Formats: sequence, C-alpha cells, structure tokens
Amino acid sequence: MDAAKYIWMNGEFKPWNEAQTHVLSHTLHYGNGVIEGTKAYKTDNGYAIFRLNDHTKRLKESAKMTLIDIPYTVEEMNQAQIELIRKNEFTGDNVYIRPFAFLGYGVMGVYHKNAPVETVLAAWEWGAYLGEEGLKSGIKLKIASMSRAGNTSSMGKAKATANYLNSQMAKFEAIDCGYDEALLLDDQGYVAEASGACFFMIKDGEIITPPNDNSLASITQKMVIELAEDMGYTVTRRRITREEVYVADEAFLTGTAAEITPVRDIDARIIGGGSRGEITEIIQSTYFDIVFGRNEKYKHYLTYI
Repeated sequence: MDAAKYIWMNGEFKPWNEAQTHVLSHTLHYGNGVIEGTKAYKTDNGYAIFRLNDHTKRLKESAKMTLIDIPYTVEEMNQAQIELIRKNEFTGDNVYIRPFAFLGYGVMGVYHKNAPVETVLAAWEWGAYLGEEGLKSGIKLKIASMSRAGNTSSMGKAKATANYLNSQMAKFEAIDCGYDEALLLDDQGYVAEASGACFFMIKDGEIITPPNDNSLASITQKMVIELAEDMGYTVTRRRITREEVYVADEAFLTGTAAEITPVRDIDARIIGGGSRGEITEIIQSTYFDIVFGRNEKYKHYLTYI
C-alpha cells in the first residue's frame, strides 16, 4: 500500500503514521467493525468521487445494523472525504477511499456497547484490484468450498469486518489453487457473490445477476444494472446455480475496487471465447466513461473536488 500524507481520524487530520490505535481495541478481539470502499477518479476537471453519498450512507446503515454509533453525520463525513483528497495532493488516475468505524480501547468482553467508537477516513492511490491484465483479458474464478454465511447466522447486508473472514478464506483457497478470485455460493447452493465483488453472467443476450438475499447491496451492481437497462439490455435479478455459470456466454465481476472485471474461466470451464466478452466490454467502457466524467448523463453521480 502506498502511504498518503494524511488520514482523517475522529474529526481531525493526522499524519499517516500517527493514525494509530491500541492493541486492546475491542474490534481487534471481537470483529465488530464496518467499512466502505469508495473511489475518486482523475477527470478532465480534477478528481471526482463516484457516488460519494451512497457509500457514506451505506457505512452509517451498516453501523446501525451492527449497533455501532458513528458520531458524525453523512454530510460531515462526505465533506471530510472531499477535504482528505484535497490535502493529500494525489496525482494518480484513481484514489481508493476507505471510510470505516471500529470499537476502540476501553472495555473487554463480548458486550460491546460501552466501547468507544473510532471513525476513520483513509485514502491512497491504488491500481486495478484484480490487475490491469485482468481488466482486459479476464480472470480465473473458482467456486469456493465454503458457502456464504446464511441470514440466520450473520448480517450479510452489513459491510461488516467480521463478514470478511469468510471472504478471506475463500480468496486464499482460490489463489492457492491457481485461480485469481473466489465465488461463494449461499447455503442453498445458489451464487451469492465473489470474495469482494458481485457476479454477473450473460446468456443469450440477457444479463443476469443474483438478488442480494444474503449479500451486500452493491452500489456498483446497482450502477451496472441502471446503465445496462439504459442501453436497452434485459437485466434479470434471479438465483443462479453453479451449473448455469459454467455455460454462460460471458461473465464479469463488479465492485468499487474490482470495477468491471471480466471472467474468462470458472472451475476450469472456459467462459464464452475465453476472454473479455463483447457485452462485457461495452459495459466496462461505459462504466469507465461514467466514473471519469466522460458521460454527461451520469455526471450527477460525481462529486468534484
């Protein structure tokens, strides 16, 4: 990770190396924290944060689900993120922003409500999450041996740190087996999501993506559905089986970090022609036009710095 100059922590900007916490912070021991992933892109008119309000609002909602009381409004955190980009004086094409809240030092034990809440906004320059080559040629995807935790045992719609142990183990398994990313099924055997992204497949011109029954309500997924429908494609939200993904014509992942990443191989089954599909490429290029401010229709999703 490339260090930046400043991190916003509990209402003030601190030098990167001074934004620290105690080793007995509650979240380190019991896993209750919430995170966001937001991105700023370098447009012709300077940096612009993509769907800033949506991401900050989701952070607050995740915190409410997990009983963490963030003491800042959405508007206050939005403004802090804008100022964070300004103060760090970035120069790269895109900047990843990580808003998060966790439980700090003060109490120990499973009951957490007396632990102090720490709120942090960090940002750094970060390239393609699954590699530049992956964006062009596609990645290899492995269906993980473990399933996505069900609604009866976790809160999948919260972007909570505890949920990512499941993702972490699945991702390690995939890479250890020679793949680039993991795809998790739910406890009924239907596609849930990748370790840190949503899944789309295309069959006979129809774009299909699973509902968020027990997974994060993805902002990028929602954006892709909107732009695809605007372009005249049929988009269907329904459950997807393992067998269906093997015979898809195209497939891709979406997410703030993953952006639009084509999938060329799933469990040693070649998807389509084994490279970025035609519809995937159209959606990918349209998405990048939007986030880089080259599409007037969607400029309302950009917050210019």
